[in-house]
Amino acid sequence: MRALPGGYQSACAHRVGMTGAQAELLRVPHADGTLVALPDQPDAELLPSLLTLSDVMGTGWFAAVAAGVQPGMTVAVVGDGAVGLLGVLSARQMGAERIIAMSRHEPRQKLATEFGATDVVAERGDEAVARIRDLTDGVGADAVLECVGTDEAMSQAIKSTRAGGGVGFVGVPHGVSIPGGRLFSTMVRLHGGPAPVRRFLPDLIDATLRGEIDPGRVFDLDLPLAEVAEGYRAMDERRAIKAYLRP
Repeated sequence: MRALPGGYQSACAHRVGMTGAQAELLRVPHADGTLVALPDQPDAELLPSLLTLSDVMGTGWFAAVAAGVQPGMTVAVVGDGAVGLLGVLSARQMGAERIIAMSRHEPRQKLATEFGATDVVAERGDEAVARIRDLTDGVGADAVLECVGTDEAMSQAIKSTRAGGGVGFVGVPHGVSIPGGRLFSTMVRLHGGPAPVRRFLPDLIDATLRGEIDPGRVFDLDLPLAEVAEGYRAMDERRAIKAYLRP
């Protein structure tokens, strides 16, 4: 299976769409090009963290990569779901000096801080942009991770970024409109899309097995697979960040 230059396996010419990926068993086409085998059977306590790597952790990591996060930067993260929270963790791992998490939900604010956020902004929209500008002496963040996918979130991300900075967007867009003239004047770089998680899996697996990261902490609801509907309800109603389903 041939990936595009730069490791964009999620845009491979031979990719195959998948459905039913939360079943107990699944046949994976081209598995030799998409899956990474663990060296040994992992300890049970590592399973939640390892499970995040092919989904929310890998996506949060790509958001940080796409935004161009580098050591010493100021990074803002739009979205406090599992992807946004792990975007905070990713930015910290990449050496960001200041990480501004945007959240109104106290448990998520707490986890964001534990993952490495130095500031929390509860405002939204233009008020959030003004707050980011205030925290950065009017300049804006060097990199912004957009982990929601709404028009407001994208607009907030672009407006919060300094000239020459980057926005990494991984939230699936719904109702997003980006006027060319407005984007032209910002001098902000946009990059994102479906996360090419396969590129990051070896390093993320190693970091997890070494105990350097613990992304499984985003699972705050543990349910049997038969109660999957409740898991979705809890996440939709923001009673849970991420549901962990057991067979």
